[in-house]
This record gives sequence, structure tokens and C-alpha cells, in this order.
Amino acid sequence: MSSDDGGDGTTLISKLDFGDPLYLHASDITSVPLINVKLKGTENYKVWSSAMILALQTKNKIGFIDKTCVKDDTDEVLSKQWYRCNAVVLTWILGSISEELYLSQIFSDSASVVWQELKETYDKIDGSVIFNVHHSINSFSQNGLTISEYYHKLNSMWKQFDSLTKLPVCSCEAAKGFSDHSSLIKLM
Repeated sequence: MSSDDGGDGTTLISKLDFGDPLYLHASDITSVPLINVKLKGTENYKVWSSAMILALQTKNKIGFIDKTCVKDDTDEVLSKQWYRCNAVVLTWILGSISEELYLSQIFSDSASVVWQELKETYDKIDGSVIFNVHHSINSFSQNGLTISEYYHKLNSMWKQFDSLTKLPVCSCEAAKGFSDHSSLIKLM
């Protein structure tokens, strides 16, 4: 944060650096959705959270959900700016969740609390979610799609499946064999 002040000891918001999480750019508006994916629940939490994290990183606002951007209690101007930025991030989150989830979060006033509650509630991978994705992959067919469209959709489903079934990373000789086997399964 900038330590420049307006001569009377207060920080000037206009002096905030573009890289500061408290900086609000003209494009940081809440009337336009930050992402195009709506969180429905457990079935799409991973996709939604990945898209939201990426979007918040591009806006330099990730600190409002991971609690690394904290409110400055020593400077009233920066404290008010923190509340403003938190409200923007909270609005982006609320705008990207289904109506049912929205109604349970609308009275929250902290982006990080809402983020954590959604994570605790929907970041649960059980066998049925993995089964549904795997079933979608196995029953997916070209059905008039071009080869590139078909490949793109199938590849997306495999990436989703891989993110749901994270395996430990191994650097032993068996890792290459496992990778080859996984590629063969995907090819078939």
C-alpha cells in the first residue's frame, strides 16, 4: 500500500498502486459477471472455484478470499477502501452462484467467509460425482460434432475427471507406466 498522504495524515486512494489489492480499476464493476459459470452445488464446485480463482487473480483480488488482504485498522481511508473492495468481491461471488445458494449467503458481509462456507459445503467429492463424470465420458459420442469440437468436449471431461481423482505425484519408474496407462484409457 502507498504511504503517501494528503498532507493531513490520511492516505489518498488515488495514490494506490495498480498492483495493490485495494486498487479498484474502472473495469472492476459488479454489474457484469466475473465468470460465466454458476455454482450449482457439489457437481460443479471444482470447475466454478477454479474459474473464480483465476478471475480473482486477474483482478488482483484473491487476497479477499484467502485472507491475505487484511483490513487496515490504523488508516480510516484504507479501512473504508478495504470494505469497498470486499463488497465488490462478495458481489462477484454472489453473482456467480445459483439462486438457491444466493439466498443462503446474501446476508454475509465477508467475501472470505462466504468463500470458506461454499468450500466446506460443496468441495466434497464422493463416488457419485466421480461416477457421473466417468459415465458422461463413457457415454459421450460425436453425434454430428466436428472432430475438434468432439475432442475439446471429451478432453474437458477428462480434465474434470482428473481434477476430481487427484492421485499422489510420484517420481519413481512406475510413474511413466501409470501415465502411459492413463493415456491409453483416455484413448480407448
